[in-house]
Amino acid sequence: MIEIRFHGRGGQGAVTSGEILANAAFNDGKNAQSFPAFGPERSGAPVKAFCRIADAKEGERVRLHEEVREPDYLLVLDETLADAAFAGGTKNGTIAIIATKRAAGDFAAPKGTRVLTVDAYSIAREMLGAPFVNTIILGAFAKASGLVTLESIEKAIKRRFNEVVAAKNYAAVRKCYDVLKI
Repeated sequence: MIEIRFHGRGGQGAVTSGEILANAAFNDGKNAQSFPAFGPERSGAPVKAFCRIADAKEGERVRLHEEVREPDYLLVLDETLADAAFAGGTKNGTIAIIATKRAAGDFAAPKGTRVLTVDAYSIAREMLGAPFVNTIILGAFAKASGLVTLESIEKAIKRRFNEVVAAKNYAAVRKCYDVLKI
């Protein structure tokens, strides 16, 4: 089972991103779950969301219903949360994907954690006209992990948004996928 933890701020769409990823995994024939961890936070407060993906072909099921403490993948929607995301737990082999203009080496990741960075905010402003990176970073996740296809992400986005918004978001996901350097 693969475990993913999202870190964002209230209003950035970390919860939505987790839901779209879980739906994309279902589209690819996998078992998945997604859920948030937040209380009465206000817009701008730190928020975490979690996703687990299991191989349905191997009969694997998602039975855990607790926070992800040592994720395989860590998706950080706001670079100012990187330190808190790392402090929240990683393991040897965790891949952290951070939405930022900064280089991967600028982040003090725990030993054994690989950091990938992508300028998702520039892509969002260019293609969406707004700084929403929650769907866009899923393109980077798809490329880095190989766990979900771009087609499955597109289907999940189409299920979530109207046609115009979905088309713009998917184009941005595709661009993020293309520009991520692994």
